[in-house]
Amino acid sequence: MVEEYRRELEVHCYRMLGSLHEAEDLVQETYLKAWRARDTFDGRSSERTWLYRIATNACLDALKGRPRRALPVDLAPGEAEHWLEPVPDALLEHKGPEGALLAKERVELAFLAALQHLPPRQRAVLILRDVLDWSAAETATLLEMTVPAVNSALQRAKARVPAPAEPATPADHEVARRYAEAFQRADIPAMVRLLADDVRASMPPLRIWYQGSPAVEQALRASRPALGEIHIRCTTANHRPAVVAHIRPPGEPAWQPFGVSVLHVSDGRITEMIAFHDPAIVALFDRW
Repeated sequence: MVEEYRRELEVHCYRMLGSLHEAEDLVQETYLKAWRARDTFDGRSSERTWLYRIATNACLDALKGRPRRALPVDLAPGEAEHWLEPVPDALLEHKGPEGALLAKERVELAFLAALQHLPPRQRAVLILRDVLDWSAAETATLLEMTVPAVNSALQRAKARVPAPAEPATPADHEVARRYAEAFQRADIPAMVRLLADDVRASMPPLRIWYQGSPAVEQALRASRPALGEIHIRCTTANHRPAVVAHIRPPGEPAWQPFGVSVLHVSDGRITEMIAFHDPAIVALFDRW
């Protein structure tokens, strides 16, 4: 059984599920199912198409009865906390047959958050048709739908997702670097100067989020002193600047994982900050 498609299948399942950890598990399950069913592969489709069919159906099964993944700003009152997760861009830079394809595909957090609002099968149609550029006939065959049904599902799905965002520029990454360095040295005024007036900040797994520079500044002044020493590393996540942080609180001997912040920058100012305070996510970014 070929392994060359593993990485692109992980990204495909990540879009469907909103979690790379779950995607990795489902791709492992995909390869196990493919191995067990290898004698039934008749060659009428490519190995890649066959694996996508197994992986997509595994995702659809996994999504049955499951709450959608979200960010704090998208949670409805009383909605279960099932968090959307970021992915390191380094994973999308894999050197292999699918490397160039992965680097171009949509993984922005706003796009993924919008996908979570779509019914699972409609989500699969949008990803296969609009992201992976499969034909309506190929998509219909994989999902056991008619071509008209696929086209109708695609039209409905496209009306509910945002247009592709502009790629992050070197200037955007420079803003992120300056913000991270100011955060490391606890220079709150320098951090605030880099925020847009209407900046939005959230910190999953906390349900709270902040809107506007004054609110974010107040939160920074209240929380930053207790963090102690901070070690930061600038990177990229979901095609956006990101910062990985470890902290050593006052009186603590060891460094601790703190979070991964994904920053959205426009016109030289940070318009959104999503800080994922999950040790497993920090470990993932440390790995990549």
